[in-house]
Amino acid sequence: MTPPRHVIVCGAGVVGAAVAYFLARRGVAVTVVERSGVACAASGKSGGFLALDWCDTSPLGPLARASFALHSELAREIRTDYGYRRMDTYMLAARENGTVRGGHRVPAPRWIDGPAIVAGALGSTETTAQVHPARFTGALLDEARARGTALRIGVVEGVARRGRTVHGVLVDGETLEGDAVVLAMGPWTGRFGGLDLPRIHGLKGYSVTLSARDVPADALFMDYRLADGRTLEPEIIPRPDGTVYVCGMADLQPLPESPEGVEVSEAGCATLARAAGRVSAALAAATIERRQACYRPVTDDGLPLIGRVPGSAGAYVATGHGPWGMLNAPATGLALAELITEGAVASVDLSPFDPARLPVAAVYH
Repeated sequence: MTPPRHVIVCGAGVVGAAVAYFLARRGVAVTVVERSGVACAASGKSGGFLALDWCDTSPLGPLARASFALHSELAREIRTDYGYRRMDTYMLAARENGTVRGGHRVPAPRWIDGPAIVAGALGSTETTAQVHPARFTGALLDEARARGTALRIGVVEGVARRGRTVHGVLVDGETLEGDAVVLAMGPWTGRFGGLDLPRIHGLKGYSVTLSARDVPADALFMDYRLADGRTLEPEIIPRPDGTVYVCGMADLQPLPESPEGVEVSEAGCATLARAAGRVSAALAAATIERRQACYRPVTDDGLPLIGRVPGSAGAYVATGHGPWGMLNAPATGLALAELITEGAVASVDLSPFDPARLPVAAVYH
């Protein structure tokens, strides 16, 4: 096959940035089109947690393992410090009121001094790590731009096609020509219709960023019971910049028209901050720096869509990664770059993620 000279990537989240980066490394001219800004949605508001083997029991296992290794390689290759580091990871149990019976089941980090029980170890510095998501996304795109990639701010209104062949996209009423188009717009992928894509849901979640310096590199996953009996599963991810990320609330609000329309629940964010405060005195005394919300893209079977768009030559899709977008973006980007430039993928098996496996829902909300 003749490699494309110009590829258009729709979406400047971490998946789109990874696709652009690996295409640019192969000498392909890339234009990234983004409506709002780099990492403006889930890629800028996620925890950035990475795990080697947590997906081993699903078809995601090989993709996750390949991507975990790529994260380590990228941290050495990319000059920008985006907060990559290895972590220890623990399971905790705590209650909004009262304490959990019994003591720690495994030796607990000394900074965990609140009424919480360390129930087990989930990972070590060999198997778990983190990045700062917005900085990682920006670093990938900066490296791509250093190799000639262009970033265009505009609204993608649809694809331009001749028969069954896609030859570009419509951006703010203008046709932007390209030899191939990659749709990587998170839960907004395919909103414009005209392509045979499965349905993609937006799963909303809340998070807060706390100001708490000198918290060690221990990621915490909690079993947390509220005073009214409801249970939550907050995640607490300390970062090397002196902040601590906490997420875990969710609701079923419909996906808005754009990232700017995402609404934040003050009550949900307050609940997360209180949950973190049950872990340690340091987090109980921490102030909230940011309250935020985002929608993660998920499919009907819980697996991402990575590959050719059925029935549309020249069109590719990469979305639906759910909670593992930050982890699996590098392997997704490399695999799509291989597929687009060589016609086949050598790095990982994409067959479990073939968009053709699910029924078509050309337009969804």
